[in-house]
Amino acid sequence: MRERARSAEDKAQRAEDLLRAAESVAVSLGGVRFVTIAAVTEQAGLHRTGVRRYFANKEELLLASAERGWAQWRDAVTATVRGRTGLGPEQVAAALADTLSPLSVFCDLLSHVAMHLEGDVDIERARAYKSNAFAAADGIVAELDRASSMSADQLQNLLAAAISLAAALWQASHPTPTLAALYEQVPDWGHAALDFEPRLRLLVRATAIGLSHP
Repeated sequence: MRERARSAEDKAQRAEDLLRAAESVAVSLGGVRFVTIAAVTEQAGLHRTGVRRYFANKEELLLASAERGWAQWRDAVTATVRGRTGLGPEQVAAALADTLSPLSVFCDLLSHVAMHLEGDVDIERARAYKSNAFAAADGIVAELDRASSMSADQLQNLLAAAISLAAALWQASHPTPTLAALYEQVPDWGHAALDFEPRLRLLVRATAIGLSHP
């Protein structure tokens, strides 16, 4: 068991360790819905009660993970379009989908944030999440506005669509054990378990083209 963090740097690192552990648990167990504080603290090598020094509850921990996902997506989009100009709608769509789909836990969290995580923390934590998420989204739009032929308004709508599509498609393509067993029994219903990445690319691309040619 690791010792209690003392300095501000140690505390920041310990919080980061908990976020990484939560994401690791989500990946290994098949989704955010299966994450528990016990599993996270065990993965991070901390006592179960130690998490309270960094996050008030599981919901705050997961909301912080979603916040981290926004920053990772913004940075990935920035790196992808850096130095490029004149990108068309299809290239913009690829930049969004190709950087979003690898962020599996973030895509999963997008549904949970909207359904309950934002409402299960105190108002100041919710305010901080909203501020950081909107700042990251604005950063993505600004980078794409600089690099592409699409307008800022088109890009904002495309970003909103990409987020909604990623949230819905991730849940559909990662069914619960009960649904997975059901699809094995009734293969005709298995179409609901969509192939996440290619379907996300296809639909974000179609949306980008539609927004550019109303």
